[in-house]
Amino acid sequence: MPRGRYSLHDPHDHTPLGEEHFHCAPGPSGWRYVSQLTGPDGDHRGSVDLAIDELGRPIRLEANASSWQVRGAAIDGVTWVRSDPAGAEATEGNVPAAGFTGTSPAFLVATARLLRLTPGAPATRVRLVALTDPVLAPRTVDQAWALRGRAEHATDSGPLVVDEYQVTALDTGEVHTVHIAGDVVLAAPGIELEHLETPPSAFPED
Repeated sequence: MPRGRYSLHDPHDHTPLGEEHFHCAPGPSGWRYVSQLTGPDGDHRGSVDLAIDELGRPIRLEANASSWQVRGAAIDGVTWVRSDPAGAEATEGNVPAAGFTGTSPAFLVATARLLRLTPGAPATRVRLVALTDPVLAPRTVDQAWALRGRAEHATDSGPLVVDEYQVTALDTGEVHTVHIAGDVVLAAPGIELEHLETPPSAFPED
């Protein structure tokens, strides 16, 4: 069960945003990721609990930030309920999308698993619901993902396979690179893996 810590920062000006302490593991129905987020001052600022099925679809999401909460799943596209800090009201949403995204590295792993890309193949377009900081406001986004390369690195615990993805935001044309090993993000815009207690878990081959 990989367990570790990511540091988060603004991808544009590199302002520190805090840390995400996580653990994740494959299971009989897919994969689950659980994390706690802290701010630069060390105070708790949110959490993520994401479970995906063997096809990469979100079967359960619970995200918390600034006392806001979003619960969602893949139902008729993706469906979610967003609750306000006071708990006085809840807003439901549904769009024909494939999954969720946001600042947590969990969403990058889930999207990569969902798309099952082949190195060198043309980019694949995917529609996602982005939960934007700081209050988890939902926004539909379109991205194009391509698996640009796959490299094997020798480690003390055996070979580590690292996938390099090119991700394009189709509304702005902004392009960035994401490196993923199994179920751990090694590096991505705004994300750095600072500590990992156990090796990444490799997803089973299809």
